[in-house]
Amino acid sequence: MQHFDVLIIGGGAAGMQCALLLGSAKNKPFATQKSVGIVMHQKASHLQTALFNNVLGLSPETEGEDILVMGKEQLTSLYPHVHQIEKEKVTKVDGTINNFTITTNKNTYTANQIVVALGNTNLFHIEGLMDYVVPHERANPEKERIQLKNENHKVTDGLYVAGSLAGWTSQLPIAMGSGAQVAIDVLTSWNNGAPVQVHDKKQL
Repeated sequence: MQHFDVLIIGGGAAGMQCALLLGSAKNKPFATQKSVGIVMHQKASHLQTALFNNVLGLSPETEGEDILVMGKEQLTSLYPHVHQIEKEKVTKVDGTINNFTITTNKNTYTANQIVVALGNTNLFHIEGLMDYVVPHERANPEKERIQLKNENHKVTDGLYVAGSLAGWTSQLPIAMGSGAQVAIDVLTSWNNGAPVQVHDKKQL
């Protein structure tokens, strides 16, 4: 049974951004031996049908489907130590911090911490997480969107939620920022609670 220090559930904008930032911290002393995994379930991602003209840094007419492809390629090429789990869907989460068990339709994994970064539709169903489901605070009630109860992305010890499922508006830059913040929170926990920042800098 494969074990991760942190396992991200969901390969959309929030999940991949979280994975990219965690991957980029590989040379930090507190992160060198940490194992990171991401369940790349993307079928329900809002990016599948999205088109972007209003996101800083993206060329106009960028399609969401292309972002999903490019994100996976970026993660593979820059941070291959982040384990991508393809063609699996999480069905159950059990346990507590440092002792979580994650069951998919094909395998079972264990993890110290979990990040849930799936969409906010009412089709969400992962056994063990349903008690945290509440109506989405920022979505039109007619759409019946949901979120997981959380405080600053933390659902309970060792369990985080990111993106629209955390109660944020369904916008690409917001989802990415949410995923990045959760990554920083995880890194901070690895650094004995000392605040962490991860920046790349040009060589002068």
